[in-house]
Amino acid sequence: MPVEIAPGLPGYLAVTYRAALYLLRNNPARFAKDTHNWEALQQGQVPADSPVLAMMQPRDNALWKDGAEHARLRRAITFSLARVNTSALAVAVAHIADQLIDAFAGTGHADLIAQYADPLPVLTVINLFGSPPALGQRIVHDLARMFDAGPDAAEANVSLEAACLELTQLKRRQPGMDVTSSLIAFGLTDPEVIATIMLLVGAAGPPCGAHIGNGLRRVLTDERFAGSVHDGVRPLGDALDEVLWDNPPLANYSPLFAIGTQSFEGIYLQPGIPILVSFAAANGDPLLAVDPAARAGNRGHLAFGAGAHACPAPDIARIIAETALERALDRLPGLDLAVPEHDLRNRPGTFQAGLLSLPVHFQPDNHLAPPRR
Repeated sequence: MPVEIAPGLPGYLAVTYRAALYLLRNNPARFAKDTHNWEALQQGQVPADSPVLAMMQPRDNALWKDGAEHARLRRAITFSLARVNTSALAVAVAHIADQLIDAFAGTGHADLIAQYADPLPVLTVINLFGSPPALGQRIVHDLARMFDAGPDAAEANVSLEAACLELTQLKRRQPGMDVTSSLIAFGLTDPEVIATIMLLVGAAGPPCGAHIGNGLRRVLTDERFAGSVHDGVRPLGDALDEVLWDNPPLANYSPLFAIGTQSFEGIYLQPGIPILVSFAAANGDPLLAVDPAARAGNRGHLAFGAGAHACPAPDIARIIAETALERALDRLPGLDLAVPEHDLRNRPGTFQAGLLSLPVHFQPDNHLAPPRR
């Protein structure tokens, strides 16, 4: 369907599962990922401060390439991620989760988005990339601003590129057992390493944080996930699978462009106009044969994409999210919402879905209570 992706910027939005799958499994001869095909961008019609520009401008990474160039850059990603020790990753996630929880466990209340779900995956991925803490915090801050697609998204993009360049130069001087060093060892240039860091940290950071937040909401509000492990309740992985179906963390994304005028299901797709996939609408397509009550454990959703540009490491995302939920529920006894569920609000914006906040209360840990004054 025709839409405006930002004021004055036309686009198309695929809202059915069939259309989304058709586009995600696109034939490069019919649809291209390269945003140099975006006519409005090439004609200078996209303002430099447009909130969508940071998420859709051309970059030297696999997401925005086609054919052999895409295959080369994707091989660099799979080569680097294959070297991640998933057992060590789960331990690292638990350690980061405990550090975040320690900061508020003694108070008996928290916002599990700002204080837990948002920072945890980005800190985890920064650790995987071998970033020093201060540089990692810069990347975390700039990513959040860029994904929110607010008025400072363009400034955040420039700052993020500078931070990723600093990390790349550091790892050329001091390589280690980390993803950045692996990308360099594969033979990527500095611009390619920078763009790939932005892609991977961006894909595993804010979206994973939104997924954790949505998962926490589900287990706190759905009685099927309440109780103890001895009560026969549904596993946490089921809750996370369900929210990938009905509330994917990237609601709309994966831009691509028709090569020549084309038609699909009665819609004419003009070249030069971006086509976005609505993962949220596609997963909720009423024509799907999947019973909503049977979606736990069913991974036919499109939250991780499909085709040649699908997420290269969904298992890493699952480890991060499941470990995050497990640590929160283990460490925060009596965890419950501090506000009625209908008061919870989602983030605004074109691309990312997720909660603005998740206020909770729980039994405080007296060993971690703040000192009295």
